Amino acid sequence: MGGMAYTILVADDEPAIRTMLEVILSADGHDIVAVPDGKLALEFLKEHTPDAMLLDVKMPFMDGFEICSRVKRIKRLRDTPVLLLTGFDDDQTRDHAKLVGADDIVYKPLSGKNLRGRVNQLIEARRR
Repeated sequence: MGGMAYTILVADDEPAIRTMLEVILSADGHDIVAVPDGKLALEFLKEHTPDAMLLDVKMPFMDGFEICSRVKRIKRLRDTPVLLLTGFDDDQTRDHAKLVGADDIVYKPLSGKNLRGRVNQLIEARRR
């Protein structure tokens, strides 16, 4: 395990996916903060600046697109990589992700190895 431990916010309303993401990402020694909805994600972001966030596109209270667009308007948070999680691989989803300034899109079902690499890459790119 090289590198530092990062704090990664994971927001997804499906417990199985939250658990899977925690398992995948904590394998690299990262601290994972997992929340089930957009409201709790924003509450966490009020007080904390994570190193990256994975936001499910469809969540109660506020979806991943909306959270991402808010995050990118906040100076303290706008350099934090945002990965949007979705089951839909279509132009509309990709266009919306671009519009809100997402750094990457992750499609379900997830590939653990691929995801870990992309998260680490995005964070490390920002740190340089």
